[in-house]
Amino acid sequence: MAKVTLHRCRFLWLKASRHPCWAVQSALDDQGIGYEIVKAPVRNSRRTDVERLSGQRRLPVIEFEDGTVYRAESQDMAARIRAGKLFEGVEASSAGGETALT
Repeated sequence: MAKVTLHRCRFLWLKASRHPCWAVQSALDDQGIGYEIVKAPVRNSRRTDVERLSGQRRLPVIEFEDGTVYRAESQDMAARIRAGKLFEGVEASSAGGETALT
């Protein structure tokens, strides 16, 4: 299975189901999807790397091996992962870092 990069907050110890980054990381774990974690700065104003990657500064962001990214509301991301559809029809979008799903 393909490996992804999870850009998430630095609070790896925070494992509350409502925390956006943990919700997505937990879904990846549940589906057995391998990932590398890249910890983003706490302050939105310092997330320039995230913005350069996805067009916005919100977390979490999933980066695929081909360089495309997936960013949506964390609940939607987790649901897509758990449905086994993470790798289906994902294309990088130039508008706001959201993905265009086909």
